[in-house]
Amino acid sequence: MADATLREAQDMPARDWMRILSKYREPVHWRSIWEIGVTAVPFVAFLSLAWFLHGISPWLALLFTIPSAAFLVRLFLIQHDCGHGAFFSSKTANDWVGRVIGVLTLTPYDVWRKCHAIHHASSGNLDERGVGDIHTATVREYQAMSRWRKIQYRIYRHPITLFALAPAYLYFLQNRLPVGLMKEGKTYWISAMGTNVAIAVVSGLMMWWLGVWAFLTVYLPTVYFAAAIGMWLFYVQHQFEETHWDEAEDWQVHDAALHGSSYYDLPAWMAWMTANIGVHHVHHLYARIPFYRLKQVLKDHPALNADSNRLTLMQSFRSVKLQLWDEASRKLVSYREARMLAA
Repeated sequence: MADATLREAQDMPARDWMRILSKYREPVHWRSIWEIGVTAVPFVAFLSLAWFLHGISPWLALLFTIPSAAFLVRLFLIQHDCGHGAFFSSKTANDWVGRVIGVLTLTPYDVWRKCHAIHHASSGNLDERGVGDIHTATVREYQAMSRWRKIQYRIYRHPITLFALAPAYLYFLQNRLPVGLMKEGKTYWISAMGTNVAIAVVSGLMMWWLGVWAFLTVYLPTVYFAAAIGMWLFYVQHQFEETHWDEAEDWQVHDAALHGSSYYDLPAWMAWMTANIGVHHVHHLYARIPFYRLKQVLKDHPALNADSNRLTLMQSFRSVKLQLWDEASRKLVSYREARMLAA
């Protein structure tokens, strides 16, 4: 009987999960405040330790920027929940906590929130690619490209570009302007420029107090490592073999959310450090659920543990070789597999 119930739940239309998941949407305010504390305090502690060690050895200091980067990722994910209106009941509280954290993550909150909302509203839609996503060409599109365009696409999708160069470009350069929203009104310019001014003030104070060289070799690497970790997490959330893409006429937002987002089944300590963002299929289906309630969703509804989009840590590394969406097999495939399909 239990197996039959599980199979029935697994076959449930994605839209029907919305009613079930809605009961998890309310934030627990003391828990939200607690999560900020247990993230911000270790972040400051590790960053301070790195600055202290900088006077002994810059290389030793660099080592300790890695745990500070991990906690900065977690702060970004709190900012992420604020952007979905999930962390507090008050919109004002969500927005201002998000904006303050945005100074540390070098991310203009209102710009990011809008672009991320577009991502949620269009993820998996082949006709709406281009905002808040990693560009993915179809096999047919790739085969129609010129040789030079194929080289450009290969450079763009190369791991060095995605996980080493892109994080620096996105967080240090692109985020300084409301890219993608530059003609959408003053709100996004105020967000970007206001964040830039706040970053300049905070950075200036850090350099005055700790020294320019210490700032450049401690805080900037912290942000860079955090950005690289974040880029990897974002990549595996939608770039896996059994992901879900459709043309606009066949695309359904709930199906794309549930089946086009991975369940990144990480070890417990990594799941905690990444604020359960690996439970991404549930998050995309109902983004108003605070991250600290996502594990309870899986516990209460085992059907959401058993989908084909579940990835372990080791399995996720294989997704790097998948670069193209094959519309015939409805899978992400490698360049080699694409060549075989063309033969």
